[in-house]
Amino acid sequence: MEHKPLRLTNALVEVAAALVEKHEERHWGYELAKRTNVKPNALYGVLTRLHERDWLSDGWEEVPAEEKRPPRRYYQVTPLGLARLGALLAQASQDRRFARLYLRPGIAQ
Repeated sequence: MEHKPLRLTNALVEVAAALVEKHEERHWGYELAKRTNVKPNALYGVLTRLHERDWLSDGWEEVPAEEKRPPRRYYQVTPLGLARLGALLAQASQDRRFARLYLRPGIAQ
């Protein structure tokens, strides 16, 4: 399936930086929202677009019955996603619109 190019937005760049920074971990929407200060409606839109491109995989956590809560959906960066998100961050680091964001040098490569 052919996708339109992703438009560089603050939400996309902030979520990409958070995902790449801890690319080996599972990420939950609530945790990403807290780390990035991206509003949930924008956050889940970004996650959906990244997942559709196979930059993220997803799954549902196992919840013991005694916890009596629904399982949370998690996202993980795929190898393709790590490469593409890194390229996206490198592009963003050259764009003055994102100058206020702290894009760590080791991330945007």
